[in-house]
Amino acid sequence: MRWLARLRAALPGAAKPVAPIDAPRWRWLLASSELFTALDDADRATLRELCARFLARKSFSAAGGHALTDAQCLAIAALACLPVLRLGFDSLEGWSDVIVYPGGFRVRREYHDEHTGVVTEGDDELIGEAWEQGPVILSWSDVEEDLDHPFEGLNVVVHEIAHKLDMLDGAMNGVPRLPDSIPRREWITTMQAAFDAFRDEVDQGADTEIDPYAAESPEEFFAVLCEAWISSPAVVERSVPAVARLLDRFIGSPRRSA
Repeated sequence: MRWLARLRAALPGAAKPVAPIDAPRWRWLLASSELFTALDDADRATLRELCARFLARKSFSAAGGHALTDAQCLAIAALACLPVLRLGFDSLEGWSDVIVYPGGFRVRREYHDEHTGVVTEGDDELIGEAWEQGPVILSWSDVEEDLDHPFEGLNVVVHEIAHKLDMLDGAMNGVPRLPDSIPRREWITTMQAAFDAFRDEVDQGADTEIDPYAAESPEEFFAVLCEAWISSPAVVERSVPAVARLLDRFIGSPRRSA
């Protein structure tokens, strides 16, 4: 039946076979950031398996003149899989492309003034973006910065993957597809109360440990808290303990080696 397997693999859209991450590449990844070496053995083993599936199922491409390397793809895959160590690879379904720029990139947007009805256009400078059923777009220089400074509460790849998790239920609103163990009403009530309180702090000019960008909207609040939870969970526990408890039940806390 080998001929049938080869035929299926050659069909358009056929999934690539999952090739294990070999020892040299895995050693390189672990050496690339303390974010990975800090994980315990069980989480590192899970991450290695998820990375292999990510590289087999997602397509990487470069933009803006970036020279994309296999090592960069592996690092992005590893960061993307950190939030789904407990949720599993199926949580990354519904999209297939990763586009990597050398640095920040511009996107043109339309802005609608609800009061006047006037529509204007402008360019935004971004370091990451996630499209519904579309690609994840990343700035490699910012990914590299996160690898070099892994415990500062910022991680653009995790942020965009959080948006992808948020979109799984059909809307990006800060309410992802939840397991049965977390009632939707509990999630909404807890997150909304924490968001409102945090926004008030930011509006009053408070110096917050959490990135103030989280006050932009409930969906950004969720994404910012996810990246902080993966890279610096103690900050989330101090700043928004109720959200920390929810995130621990939802995506779990990365287990650190002793």
